This record gives sequence, structure tokens and C-alpha cells, in this order.
Amino acid sequence: MRSELGQPGAMRYVLFDVDGTLIDAVDNQRLVWRTWAERYGLDPDEVYRVALRTRPMETFAQVAPGQDPRECLAALHELEDEDVRSGAYTAFGGASELLSALRPGSWALVTSNYEHRVRGRFTRTGLPLPEVLVDAAAVEEGKPSPVPYLHAAALLGARPEECLVIEDAPSGVESGLRAGMTVWGVNAPVAVDGVHHHFGSLREAVRDVLAFVSGRRDPAARS
Repeated sequence: MRSELGQPGAMRYVLFDVDGTLIDAVDNQRLVWRTWAERYGLDPDEVYRVALRTRPMETFAQVAPGQDPRECLAALHELEDEDVRSGAYTAFGGASELLSALRPGSWALVTSNYEHRVRGRFTRTGLPLPEVLVDAAAVEEGKPSPVPYLHAAALLGARPEECLVIEDAPSGVESGLRAGMTVWGVNAPVAVDGVHHHFGSLREAVRDVLAFVSGRRDPAARS
């Protein structure tokens, strides 16, 4: 039987966003969307601005309403798959150390990307993969809906209040907060609104994340 939260031996879980949190792929994402936008004769900066806060099909509806969304998606998928194979990207400092130190079954990935791309990037960067990976195909509602994080928690057998979300983007932070979880922000110079704690880099968060899962840090505490 699982212990009550806050007692010795209580299980705690960590749910990680991927791009921008564990994998440094911001330049890749920008290049993919730039190439896609230029293919359709659109303003790359405007397309990327929209893409940052919407899912692809919503992006197409907003920036290219006259185009066939299925063709738009196929073109985007082609570019993203090629980026996985040949793009230049790295894991953020501290990612390998942190993920390797977590117990199997105590953590998950929650991404708006697709599983095969995450697996490809993790293989290329040498990061370990968890037992639970919730991707864009696993849920009907993406971030900022709470559904992705709630689904990951359910697969782990965790309650929301037992979960720590590690995010870098406003939509992901909102998703974790709406799921009723503790949310820490990383890899940004300024804290995203709503986070319970902010770290300038993932590496700075490693010790605190491991303290959280060990029960040495109160998940409800703000700092």
C-alpha cells in the first residue's frame, strides 16, 4: 500500500515536458516552422508565433485557412522527421544525470510531439526513456488542457498532488497547474506566470527534483 504523502516511503512522481525542458530543440523547431512557412509563402515569424501557443491543426487553421490541413500536416511531419534524423540538437545540462537517478515507474514524459520523434532524439542524445510517454497521439486535448498530465499520472498510478511537473513554456505550465500538480519552471531567464518555483536552467533544478521524489521537499511549498 502506498504511504500517505509526506510520510517516509511516500511515492512521488515527476512528469517532464521534452522540447525546451530536456532537449534543447528551440532552434530546430524554429527552422522547421520557417521552412514550412516559406513553402506556403507565409511570414515565418508570424507562423512561429502562432505555433508556439497552438497545436499544428489549430496553427494551420489560423495562418493558412485556405490550405488543406492534411497536406499542411503531412509537410510538417516530413520536415520534423528529417530534423530527428539529421538535425543538430543536444540534451540540456543535467538531463542525463537527473533521469538516470530516478526510479523506474516514478517519472514520465508528457509532450506535444510524437513518440517516434522523442525516441529518436533520446537515442541520439543518450537519454534514458521512461515506462510512460504521453505524446500528441495519446490524448485528444493537448496543452494547455490538463488532460495530458492527468493521463500520465493515471498511467503511473499517481494522484495529481503527488506529481511534480517540469516545464519551460506557458502552455505546459498552465496544463500542469490545471491538473492540480506542483509545477516548476526551467530554462528561462524569467519565471513563467504561475510556477511554484523557477530555475534558470535544468541543471540548477536537479538536486531539488531528486529531493522532491525522495520526500525531502514539501511539494506544496512555494519558494
